[in-house]
Amino acid sequence: MSKLNKKQVTNFAIDGSLIAFVFKDTQIKGLRLQTHGGECYIKLAKHLRANCDLLLPGIQLQVIGEKQLYLTGEVKLKALQLLTETQEIKIVSPPVSTILVCQKSDCLKRGGKEICQVIAATLSDRALSEQVKIKGTGCMKNCKAGPNLVMPDKTRYSRIKASQIPGLIDKHCASSLQPTP
Repeated sequence: MSKLNKKQVTNFAIDGSLIAFVFKDTQIKGLRLQTHGGECYIKLAKHLRANCDLLLPGIQLQVIGEKQLYLTGEVKLKALQLLTETQEIKIVSPPVSTILVCQKSDCLKRGGKEICQVIAATLSDRALSEQVKIKGTGCMKNCKAGPNLVMPDKTRYSRIKASQIPGLIDKHCASSLQPTP
């Protein structure tokens, strides 16, 4: 089993005061937020950038999003939702994640069909079948090392055995879909 992605993704929620927006080529890319722990930079998701002109520096915000922790120790924050103090916090259902599984003949001969069945059974056992979908894809360009799959956080795996699937589901799906305290 080979792992090519070197980051860990979790959810976060931060309260703070808006200091300023960060621009690149005259477009808003992120914001600087003053929190109890100090100042931090948070990248904005594309769907949030259009509405940022309504926010003024000094306004209290709650930022909800994803925190990416790289093996180098670098932490990147990406905002998926911005709430002002006047807005009520809405419970947002997490987006449906997708596990991509190669469906080409070489990967299927090497156990791809069994992998799909085990993934489906594991997701239903862990009550994740509504949040995580399985999608068959075309060639992932590594058929000799099949079966190949890509987890929701874009981590690629090759030469997967059916016995490894429950651990991968726990690592990549169950932890990322549960809110962190």
